[in-house]
Amino acid sequence: MKKKQAALYLRVSKAGQKTQNQALELRRVCERQGWRISKVYEDAGISGATRERPALDQMLADASERKFDVVLVWKIDRLARSTSHLVDILMRLKTAEVGFCSATEAIDTTSPQGRMLLTFLGAIAEFERELISERIKAGLSRTRSNGTRLGRPRVGFDLARALRLRDSGLGYKQVARQLNVPRTTLYRGLRAIPKSPAKAVR
Repeated sequence: MKKKQAALYLRVSKAGQKTQNQALELRRVCERQGWRISKVYEDAGISGATRERPALDQMLADASERKFDVVLVWKIDRLARSTSHLVDILMRLKTAEVGFCSATEAIDTTSPQGRMLLTFLGAIAEFERELISERIKAGLSRTRSNGTRLGRPRVGFDLARALRLRDSGLGYKQVARQLNVPRTTLYRGLRAIPKSPAKAVR
């Protein structure tokens, strides 16, 4: 029987931190499962809230070409920055017919139980998107009731993404840098919308 090809994804948030412990545990999992390690993808010194992750992007590109059968991580917070981001990644892997497994959590989409969990996560992500939409509508309504004129901003940006980044703990300056918009434009667009009490994965 042909061995499954596993891709290992490693990430640490701060420069100087090491991925060796993650790699050691993942290699042990592969040995127990009888999986062959196809490639190791590593993002070192990159926060989970950062959208640009070269190794993650390359791993997803390779997954789309079916270069391996399963992606293995130490914990899901090494992979995704929020529930919706996790579901997006898992759906991309599912489309490519690539499984996903967390070494320290009961998440394994190669099993029936894991596939059922994926369905639940999708529902949670949809709920999260609906909450953001409701907050945007409430904020706009509050702005109108205060007599503030609403018009098209001089520079447009993805409002939903801006809210997710702000709720993850980033300041306006950091969010503006990631969205490539002036901080004043960002602040003007978000100041009427309250922050969510739920924090994104860091």
